[in-house]
Amino acid sequence: MESKNTVVNKPTPMYRFQVWSSFVLSFSLMVIGIYHLPVEIWIKGYLIMGIIFTVGSCFTLAKTIRDDFESEKIEGKKYENS
Repeated sequence: MESKNTVVNKPTPMYRFQVWSSFVLSFSLMVIGIYHLPVEIWIKGYLIMGIIFTVGSCFTLAKTIRDDFESEKIEGKKYENS
């Protein structure tokens, strides 16, 4: 029986903190910047709506890329065991 050591790459707590803090900071600063724009409220609403859709699509894209990568790893293991 072969014993295979698998290495799991897990992000460190500081990396997770950096990722979440940069996300919160950039989103907050963008919203504050839009709030202080000297334009009508409907323009501010349009910009906020655009930001929310952009953030949502970024999360979806990241999840899709991760899922594709994980499915390739699983398919590779199936072929190794055959």
